[in-house]
Amino acid sequence: MHRRFHDLLPLLLVPALMLSAGGCTPRKKTDTANTLNTYQPSRIKGLDPIYADDIYSGTEVKRAYEGLLQYHYLKRPYELAPNLAEAMPEVSADGRSYTFKLKKGVLFQDDPCFKETGGQGRELTADDVVYSFLRLVDPRLVSTGWWVLDGKIEGLNEWRESAKHAPPDYTKPITGLQALDRYTVRITLVRRSAQFLFALAMPFTSIVPREAVQHYGKEFLNHPVGTGPFRMAEFDRNSRLVWVKNPTYRKELYPSEGESGDKEAGLLEDAGKPIPFLDRIVVQVFDETHPQWLSFLSGKLDATGIPKDNFAEAVGGNHDLTPELQKKGIRLHKNPGIDIVRTTFNMKDPLVGRNKLLRQAISLAYDAEPYIELFFNGRAIPAQGPIPPGVAGFDPDFKNPYRQYNLEKAKELLAKAGYPGGKGLPPLEYSATADGVSRQTTEYLQKLLAPLGIKLKVNTYSWPEFQAGVKNARGQLWSYAWNADYPDAENFLQLFYSKNASPGPNDANYSNPEFDRLYEKALQLQDGPERTALYQQMVRIVVEDCPWIFAVHRSIFSLVQPWVKNYKRHGFEHNAMKYYRVDPALKKQ
Repeated sequence: MHRRFHDLLPLLLVPALMLSAGGCTPRKKTDTANTLNTYQPSRIKGLDPIYADDIYSGTEVKRAYEGLLQYHYLKRPYELAPNLAEAMPEVSADGRSYTFKLKKGVLFQDDPCFKETGGQGRELTADDVVYSFLRLVDPRLVSTGWWVLDGKIEGLNEWRESAKHAPPDYTKPITGLQALDRYTVRITLVRRSAQFLFALAMPFTSIVPREAVQHYGKEFLNHPVGTGPFRMAEFDRNSRLVWVKNPTYRKELYPSEGESGDKEAGLLEDAGKPIPFLDRIVVQVFDETHPQWLSFLSGKLDATGIPKDNFAEAVGGNHDLTPELQKKGIRLHKNPGIDIVRTTFNMKDPLVGRNKLLRQAISLAYDAEPYIELFFNGRAIPAQGPIPPGVAGFDPDFKNPYRQYNLEKAKELLAKAGYPGGKGLPPLEYSATADGVSRQTTEYLQKLLAPLGIKLKVNTYSWPEFQAGVKNARGQLWSYAWNADYPDAENFLQLFYSKNASPGPNDANYSNPEFDRLYEKALQLQDGPERTALYQQMVRIVVEDCPWIFAVHRSIFSLVQPWVKNYKRHGFEHNAMKYYRVDPALKKQ
């Protein structure tokens, strides 16, 4: 999922998957002791699952909505678990067919859209699963998450194609997507896929009721109606969101097992108890980090990342928590990120897209080490390609020839590209978000390119405007971060697959037939040496073509107040807050 490249936030506490802050918002009288106060670093564009393509909106969407699967909260390595499904699916002998039994008695949240029941939420059925998947692929809706099902389910692409020429028929039978009875769904794939089940835990495949979509129309994105543990109580996308416990939420229990060390860390004290524990989640929107930081220090935020300008206040030598914060009982969590920060070249652009030598020259001028110290306080490592450490396919010995800082080589390639000393090269259009850290990083990039004679024309936008520009291929360069949707290198390599071009996740609009061939071959393989070898071959192809400047892989530092219990950073479970508990006694101190 996309996120702004400079956000160093705990993935689960952002609030965590984005503008009119300007100061700390005092708690309202309705904020009880059993309230978790958290934040978003930018405006939320909406709460419709099929558009939840950034970590910020994805996190908010998952408070109200659920999918067939989720991740086990405590287990590592990461492990999928049932959510709306009562168990993991039954898999056919050929590995292409998955049969899911739904939990019975799961209710959509009460809402006026359910007119036949006087506003009482009805039971979720298999038809809702089929409807939600079809809505995700409906070409009229231009979902940004269509790519997760593209080419995977028998008959689904054909249904999408027919819907381009006539009103879509949501009742038309589809071979690979069937509601066998009220509580049974069968999904049949075109071919075996090692990654498909991961898609069923993503925000895009959350289940929505037809009644809400029809009742609210274009306003559906502001009126979430799901089966999840929290209901929307207040939604001001520019300043504040409030979620309250869903009184009709089904019985779900806190996990009773995890990994080594969880019991000693107190993470199993609530084993077997009904969740969620929280009555309310109050989300404040900040567009600058300083007021966010002050809110945390004053106890008005229950968790935070560490802004780069406040790092020394929080972390001392050896990256340990400072004595001042230790005395307050604040906890520091350090976790490797599964992400990539990069600068993207728009390959559709006739200038940068057609001049590989120009892209390689710019990449060679990018000095990662000072960048890591200036903007990440040392909390990152230089990236040599798209796959981060800790994911199968990462090669620790590989060195990208265009990511070793070499200004003289950059000048040589720039001359071969036709622009010696930058002569004849017009200013390149660089898109950025309109916030303080982006301004600083943009200035750093301008400084790096100045010795080459390359200038940038900088255009700044709000986060939603920035995303819209990228999806419409406006501009020549921009910086982004991609946080993994699931623990597989394919999630990073699909960012270069030609069929995922804008408005899909391949925002570079990169296309290489050989890469596509290898990518499609790898999709049919299970994890193992053969697939890993293909992944590494694909990495070398994109490295040579240089559609990105591969910048850094980050480490995530999170600060948590002493009254927040059951916090364990999770790389993929967006709705982790349903496991959190607030200790009122500690909160009052």
